[in-house]
Amino acid sequence: MKVLIVKLSSLGDVVQTIPVVSDILQRYPDAAIDWVVEEGFAPLLSRVQGLRRVIPIAQRRWRKSRWAAQTRSERAVFTEALRAQAYDVVIDFQGLIKSAWVARQARLTNGGFSASYANASDACSYEWPVRWLLKCTFPMPKRIHAVARYRLLASQALGYSVPLDVTYPFKRPYGSRSNVIVFAHGTTRADNEWSKANWVALGRRLVQQGFRIALPHNNSFELALVQGIAAELDGHADIWPRMGLGQVMDAMALTEGVIGVDSGLSHMAVALDLPHVQIFSQPRAWRAGPVGRAHQVAVGGDCVPDVDAVWNAWRTVS
Repeated sequence: MKVLIVKLSSLGDVVQTIPVVSDILQRYPDAAIDWVVEEGFAPLLSRVQGLRRVIPIAQRRWRKSRWAAQTRSERAVFTEALRAQAYDVVIDFQGLIKSAWVARQARLTNGGFSASYANASDACSYEWPVRWLLKCTFPMPKRIHAVARYRLLASQALGYSVPLDVTYPFKRPYGSRSNVIVFAHGTTRADNEWSKANWVALGRRLVQQGFRIALPHNNSFELALVQGIAAELDGHADIWPRMGLGQVMDAMALTEGVIGVDSGLSHMAVALDLPHVQIFSQPRAWRAGPVGRAHQVAVGGDCVPDVDAVWNAWRTVS
């Protein structure tokens, strides 16, 4: 069986879709699974065991220069790569028009079909025309965790029962874990942010416990924030150089744990099975927070949690 996953973005959503690969292979060990994803996330998927091929797409970048010669050339290369293989099943896990159009471009075997969601679920992106763009759609519960939603769609499309265990089949780097706690502070949403003063106060408590603090960053705004945090932690914090997602994942995998806001890096911490506290400043932990593992918890939601709440949560998982 040849299966194509279409899940283009964003980072957290891509990470939360990864258990589908393990689920499919558990039921169909000989399945060949390919994945179309935004180019920036392709290095992360290259670390997923069981994927045969990762097909990068650059929709975000192409939108800025739709008619440029380079864009037209890159689109042609992408289409050729996408259609090089005929698929038995193409599953659009995004449920948006832009992802459904990608799924429609894929080549199907005789009897093959494309699939996506038949309806919206609370707090999940969905555009209703998808129902008419793809061959098969499957109903979803109105309220469902994101990971469960992805796994349910795959199981319905491919005809198996969802396995009990959630498995993220990452290739892990070799090495022993250090006494480092990662602060996954970065977020694209202002209403997800936790204040610098909170990060500093939490960092000081962790330093007193013998930990060092790791501070990743991805842009100039985040760099200014982590420089300010590091300056107040008196030499006990390390600002990581700007790295690709694959390198960040490898570095995170060898740390003691992660404390972070609702963001892609926090979802990576869940996938790596690290001790993790995920900070929610809005009531969506039921949809995106860690579940089923005592060493991974969500805190906050109805209001922004204070330092004491996050510290007490960390003490329960560490």
